[in-house]
Amino acid sequence: MVQVITASRPEWIAPFTGLEPGQFRKLVRLVAKRGGDEIADGRPGRQWALPLADRVLLVATYWRTNLTMRQIGPLFGVSHSAAHRVIDTIGPLLALAPVRKRRVDAVAIVDGTLVPTRDHRLATPSKNYRYSSNVQVAIDAETRLVIATGDPQPGSRNDCTVYRDSGIAEHLADQPVMADGGYQGNPEVVMPYRRPRDGSDLPDWKEDLNATHRTIRARVEHVLSRMKNFKILRDYRRAASTLGDTVSGIANLHNILLTD
Repeated sequence: MVQVITASRPEWIAPFTGLEPGQFRKLVRLVAKRGGDEIADGRPGRQWALPLADRVLLVATYWRTNLTMRQIGPLFGVSHSAAHRVIDTIGPLLALAPVRKRRVDAVAIVDGTLVPTRDHRLATPSKNYRYSSNVQVAIDAETRLVIATGDPQPGSRNDCTVYRDSGIAEHLADQPVMADGGYQGNPEVVMPYRRPRDGSDLPDWKEDLNATHRTIRARVEHVLSRMKNFKILRDYRRAASTLGDTVSGIANLHNILLTD
């Protein structure tokens, strides 16, 4: 089988991954450091048909394009089953590294997004009229880098519940957190002021604070939009158990794109 796409030709990297060659090399070094070069092809004594750089390129291309395994395999000169094993093995090694230390005054912004998911063991009918999973993403308000992602939850659950159940609340403990009005019941989260129950208008100073809050909170919506440039988050066909690693890996790619 002839290989069409290879990392040895830098002109193929940006069109299929969104990464510049320098950013891609940084990604390959990260995977190598995490043990990607030491993993064999599932059977003792048999090594991967593709070098590490091509395997990383395969995963990034798959996430970016959401091609099927039978489409992505021939592009890299491997069978669809080999492509599947590459994604299963390399994907988790691309995950976002935990933030070890943040400034005391650092503010996080959190929001949830619905990822259409075909595995109904996790996905449920949600407000987008599709079977979806609710994924929580938190960013640093100043740098706009993703600092944490939550474990995917059924899409029918409210953000206020998923925020607690997904584990992302623990990642953001003891730090100021901003979110929209859907996070009621989480007292540590800073939300916009709500209108009184009698329907009267808010005072001007509260309206001004709400306007500022919306402006800052929009940053996480922009991040979610950029993450969904990786089309796999628009129609997730793989097992739901792999969605968390995929979201975390795409968050890592987003951070590389933003900082380099």
